[in-house]
Amino acid sequence: MRDQEALTEQSGDVDTGAPRRAPTPPGPVPEHGPVWSPNVSGLLLSRYYLPRRHGVVQGNACQLLRDGVEAYPAMLEAIRGARRYVRMETYMFVSDAVGELFGEALAEAAERGVHVKVLYDAVGSWTSRRSFFAGLRARGVDIRAFKPFSLSRGLRHLLRRDHRKILVVDGEVAFTGGVNISAHWAPAEIGAAWRDDVLRIEGPAVHELERCFSATWRMMFQGRFHRLTRRLERLRNPPPRPGTVGLAVLSSRRSIHRAYLHAIRRARRSVLVAAAYFIPDRRMVMALREAARRGVEVHLLLNARSDHPILEFMARAFYERLLSAGVRIFEWQRGVLHAKTAVVDGVWGTIGSFNLERLSLAFNHEVNAVFADPRLGQQLEDSFRGDCGDCREVTLAEFRRRPLWQKLLERALSLLRKII
Repeated sequence: MRDQEALTEQSGDVDTGAPRRAPTPPGPVPEHGPVWSPNVSGLLLSRYYLPRRHGVVQGNACQLLRDGVEAYPAMLEAIRGARRYVRMETYMFVSDAVGELFGEALAEAAERGVHVKVLYDAVGSWTSRRSFFAGLRARGVDIRAFKPFSLSRGLRHLLRRDHRKILVVDGEVAFTGGVNISAHWAPAEIGAAWRDDVLRIEGPAVHELERCFSATWRMMFQGRFHRLTRRLERLRNPPPRPGTVGLAVLSSRRSIHRAYLHAIRRARRSVLVAAAYFIPDRRMVMALREAARRGVEVHLLLNARSDHPILEFMARAFYERLLSAGVRIFEWQRGVLHAKTAVVDGVWGTIGSFNLERLSLAFNHEVNAVFADPRLGQQLEDSFRGDCGDCREVTLAEFRRRPLWQKLLERALSLLRKII
């Protein structure tokens, strides 16, 4: 079977023998009834949609937060209510209005005795003022840069970035998703109102996200977190189980990619993917095409105007192959789409920092929360369906009429997809 998949991948567009489904005519994203009975256990759903190697932590309560409008107030509330410690890891910590707001909350927490550690990526935060971070250190915040610029260490050192977005407070509440600390995600009145998703988590999975932060901090700074002491403390005082959601926190790039492929191949009704940067590998393209051909509704929510214009043309190099298989593509019209989310059958879902492109798969440090829960999955699906109302659907006939210069540019840039 593995040899057959490898052969198919090498040969590119190969007919699998399954009946081809005619492309779905343009129109709104259809609503469907549930695939699974409401009485099906979360453990069974997890075993069906997640690879067995992915450990699922049960008993979590999760809340889906849309954009900075919902995410920032909840994150700031958690920081301001911190009693023992705050751990924050982010790709962008920009010294703009939003950065100043978070910086003040973190500094106030440190001044009242809370242990605050912050890790930001040096490349992602290169526009920030040095004095901004120096001021936070002076007020007691232990804030450090991940891999500052150093040409002497080679290109690979520069490419391997910390792209995670994690906030953990007191080991009781955590946040993860695609939102950085920047006015890009603030409301249109003061920022750019980028579209994104964040998952607020309470329960045992909080410690899994904290473990990801601790591992990165130790790797960079050899800091000692007294892991044995904390494990004994957790054994004496097991974390509360405030909810029923089973979560797998995936910090390996390959495991996140594998989770996507596994869920898409197991899809029975729908595959809905929102991708800020979409430059998929052959396995992903093949999985999406095969799902569409066997009658699964496959919809992609992509950028009409990306913050990286080159990636727009690179993404469109895949459109014809996907559209011809029956995949429907919707382009986000209101500003920039930055979400990295997916939902399958209204049950399996993922929210995190992982992009469906080469850098995320080959270089970056990423983290995604993956779940199999009908209630949370339905919320994510409803959100996706609502977003499609603000989109323009791309049809195959229309796409084939695009200008010649655009076709040539797409073809040229597609040759660079393995290094960008």
